[in-house]
Amino acid sequence: MPEFANDSSLTVALAQIAPVWLNRQATTDKVIGAINDAADKHAELVTFGECLLPGYPFWLDFTGGAEFNSAKHKAIHAHYLTQAVNIELGHLDGICEVAKSRNIAVVLGIAERADDRGGHCIYASLVYIDANGEIQNVHRKLMPTYEERLTWSPGDGHGLRTFPLKNFTLGALNCWENWMPLARAALYAQGEDLHVASWPGGEHNTHDITRFVAKEGRSFVISVSGLMRKQDFPSDTPHFDEIVSSCNDMLASGASCVAAPDGSWVLEPQIGSEGVYVVKLDHQQVLQERQNFDRSGHYSRPDVTQLRVNRERQSTVKFDGE
Repeated sequence: MPEFANDSSLTVALAQIAPVWLNRQATTDKVIGAINDAADKHAELVTFGECLLPGYPFWLDFTGGAEFNSAKHKAIHAHYLTQAVNIELGHLDGICEVAKSRNIAVVLGIAERADDRGGHCIYASLVYIDANGEIQNVHRKLMPTYEERLTWSPGDGHGLRTFPLKNFTLGALNCWENWMPLARAALYAQGEDLHVASWPGGEHNTHDITRFVAKEGRSFVISVSGLMRKQDFPSDTPHFDEIVSSCNDMLASGASCVAAPDGSWVLEPQIGSEGVYVVKLDHQQVLQERQNFDRSGHYSRPDVTQLRVNRERQSTVKFDGE
């Protein structure tokens, strides 16, 4: 077992920003700005909200998103596909380069347009980029929530993985995946003690579950959220007038926060404004809280209950002989 470093701390940043909605390049520039801001504040990890790049599908609530075979929704979906992130085409290269140059790890929520599923569907994916600028993981949200299913595809278990980050073991889940006990258990079993929960924004999402997962996991939990205001819809958005005439001024109010392994607040929910919030975490607090409860260690009973995880990347076709 490796010895712990003398410095058991990790400085982390929560980039609570709004996208330039459905504008991939402009939002990428804004993400890079936030990464540089976090690095200037000596952060070693910077985190972003769910599907921030290029944006969460807010239009579904305001345009009758379930209307079948609608020309309007076909047009919006085509626009979303055009601005979604294709990793294979290099859409994250600039972000990887700044992560490397600033020696900072990144957890980023993207709308992923995936070549390995034909290139015309979208996944809510969390990407982990290490401080060397290498993409280490792409986790596709297992089950889109409610109206999200009208535009996002169900993911798979390929990205249910953890990664070392100094003394910590990092894992991450999208939005309501954090309510899924078996998804959490898959990360717990790999030693997770720093959990990133990525949200589109809102205290109704982050206030209770952040502290609950921290106490359950005896881990630090970062709930990082995006922000979305009516003013963040570009005027050239398809069906812009209908969207903005139906929505509130504040669609997603942020509420990014951090809880300690005992469930206490390290950073209380930050509501309503953009910012890059930085906190320092001490791994010794994890070790202290594991004394009386270790959910995958001394307090587990694998002889009674076990979890089986399929981490195969799902695909509709496999080609032999290549």
